[in-house]
This record gives sequence, C-alpha cells and structure tokens, in this order.
Amino acid sequence: MAGILKLNSISKLADPVFAGYEYGEDVNDPVGIMVRSAQMAEYAPGKNLLAVARAGAGTNNIPVAEYAKQGIVVFNTPGANANAVKELVICELFLGGRRITDAIDWVKTLKGEGENVGKLVEKGKSKFVGCEITGKTLGVIGLGAIGIMVANAAKALGMKVIGCDPFLSTHNALMLDPSVEVVADNAEIYRRADFITVHVPLNAQTKGMFNAQTLSACRDGVVIINNARGELADSAAMTDALGSGKVARYITDFPCDELIGVKNAICVPHLGASTPEAEDNCAVMAAKQLVDYIENGNITNSVNYPAVSAPREGAARICVCHLNRANMIAGLSAAISARGINIANMTDKAKGDYAYGIIDIDGGADGDLIKAIEAIDGVIRVRAV
Repeated sequence: MAGILKLNSISKLADPVFAGYEYGEDVNDPVGIMVRSAQMAEYAPGKNLLAVARAGAGTNNIPVAEYAKQGIVVFNTPGANANAVKELVICELFLGGRRITDAIDWVKTLKGEGENVGKLVEKGKSKFVGCEITGKTLGVIGLGAIGIMVANAAKALGMKVIGCDPFLSTHNALMLDPSVEVVADNAEIYRRADFITVHVPLNAQTKGMFNAQTLSACRDGVVIINNARGELADSAAMTDALGSGKVARYITDFPCDELIGVKNAICVPHLGASTPEAEDNCAVMAAKQLVDYIENGNITNSVNYPAVSAPREGAARICVCHLNRANMIAGLSAAISARGINIANMTDKAKGDYAYGIIDIDGGADGDLIKAIEAIDGVIRVRAV
C-alpha cells in the first residue's frame, strides 16, 4: 500500500481523500507528503517520493527548486484560505484607521476605579481619535485570489481602490470590481494610497520591498498592512518610518523581535488562515491535487512544474518530468514510435527551466520503454500510471 506522510496536523476532512493509502505521521518512504508549516530543508526524500502538497499558499518552508531537480512536484492551494485572509485584512483596515488596540489597552488600566470609570473614559477617549476608512484610498499590491477579494470588499465599504499586479490574469481581471483602478506600477500606489495592503509571494524581487526608499515615496501617515510575508518589509526602515510618523501604522501577521513593542506597530500572531474553514479548504484541496497527480499524473497548482492535465486516452499513460530544452518532445515521440507504439494524445508544457509531459499511448508502457525514455538527455523522471 502506497503511503502519504503527514508532517503537520491536517484537517480530518482530508482523510477520506486518502482512502486506499497508508496515511499518517509514521509513514516510511512515502509517495506523497502533506505539510503545512514544517521546515523541510533537512528532510531527506526517499526515492519513491513523487510530490509534496502544502495545505496553504506559501511554500518557503519547502526546498522547491531542489525538488524540481529531482522531479518532485510541489503543490500549494491558492485561494483556499483567501476568504479567511480577506476578513483579517478588513479587520486590520479598521485597526489602522482607528486607534482601537491602544484604546483597549488604556481601558485595562482603569480597573479598580469603580464608579469613576465612566467619567475617566469620557475624559480620556480624545487621545484615541482615529479616522473612518470610507472615502480613503486603498492600494492593493498583488491581485491574486486574496488581493481581488480584499479590493472588492474594500469597494463595498466605500473605499477608493487602486491595484497593481504585473501578472494579473484574465480570469482575475474579470473577477475584479470594474471600478477598481489598475495602475502600472507600485510607485503609483505609494504616491496615492492612504492604506496599502500587500499580497505577493516572497522572492528575490519582493524581499524588502518596503524599505527606506519606497517608504519615503509613500504619503505621510500611510497605513501599511502586510499579511503576506514578514521579509517583504525592512524592519529597521519600517521602525524609523513609524517613529517619524511617515507610516502611521504598520500591521503585520508576521511578528519579529525588531517590531514587537514598537509604537504604532501592530503584530498579529499569524492568524490569516487560522480558521477551521480555511484549514478544511486547504487540506481537502491539497489532498485532491496530490492524489490526482499520483494516480493520474495531472498537475494542478504546482509551484515548480507547469499545470498539465488531460483526460485519459489509450491503453497506458506515461508521465515525464524533464528540462525545458529544445527537441525534448521530438525525443520522447521518437522513443515511443521506435517501438511501434502509437501516441493517442500528448500534452507537454514548460515553466521556467522545467517542463512536464503526459503521453497516452495505444500500447503497454513496459520497463524497456520507460528505460528508453529515462535515457534521453534532459529527462528527470519517468513513470507509468
């Protein structure tokens, strides 16, 4: 029985998806792994590991590039926790506009004042005056599943919304409220927005995107919300901007030692996807993607290989992870036709340096054929499903 290793606590709604598999925390040499936050850099994958499914969007805890070299497909679940994160962002918009957390902390100091509490509240509340978000401009950096939901919700709350995403898909564009203004670059958002929320992945291009230079380009008194990754902000530059008042509030779901306790920094303990609904959605989505790949070779929502899916045709299916280089498809076709086998259907796509092909054939995928394909220069992994 093939095994699926569980590296974190995963919603039990995923259990039925793995019917027929050994599934748990003590599985040896698994064909698949389900993970949430476990750090996998030191994990030594066995020769049978085909794929890792992250029950969430971020994959910084998984050595994605190294796994690509080994033909191990890494999945994530974009959009499965989008509503949970959106709701937290909406909460944080109000926290950014109104000094609610400061006021609550102050009220706690009135314990023991007895009948004077009411009078002290009325006298002291002026210290916590804030602003309404209606009519303010929200800049949304990153218009993926979460960014679009935030933009649309903010519009419904009466905000003016501008967004930026150089990779905005046609599907996402159609989901966006037509009154949301899409701008060409982040500089326009820095210049115009009263509130900024960021929803982009952490990579070499986005790391430290909120730095001394970009913060200086923002409007005075801007509120910045970061529920994506803590490293998107330079902590020292953000601390300086908070101290000067350039940034009125910095609200992040990724606390760090440098920002904890800094005035006007609100550090939330990574609650974005911490709802039962989000955890259930992510677990089921990850499990289904993992099983579909193991059993049918279909790839949906991979971060290191292209999305390739096809209905089954022919007598057998061959799945090939390979480098994205010239003449690979010709080589695969030649290896199959040399054995007098007809190709019923072939789908092959690339993503960066890597590519993936599904080949349905009108014949058997015996060991000799698999070895012939493995021998092609640039082929990383071959299997018949």
